[in-house]
Amino acid sequence: MHVRIYRPARSAMQSGRGRSRRWIVEFEPQSSKHIDPLMGWIGGTDTAAQVCLFFDSREGAVRYAKRHGYAFTISEPQEKLFSPKSYADNFRTDRLS
Repeated sequence: MHVRIYRPARSAMQSGRGRSRRWIVEFEPQSSKHIDPLMGWIGGTDTAAQVCLFFDSREGAVRYAKRHGYAFTISEPQEKLFSPKSYADNFRTDRLS
């Protein structure tokens, strides 16, 4: 079984960093989904694809995957570079337009 280990990006609907510091272990789907002929709903037989495990650290998630014998892929998060700016910079006379 293959799992994906990643840290989610923050949502565009929030300004804080809540729920973006935890690492997630997500199982890759083993079988494809199918459409129910009667209702038209999409379903499948793979219940592991619904499982999402949360860890406080990357090492904890990797340790879990190794302990259970899962092959894993780690997606490293891209850190946002923050450059502090002053409100007075809006009124500088030497800035480019």
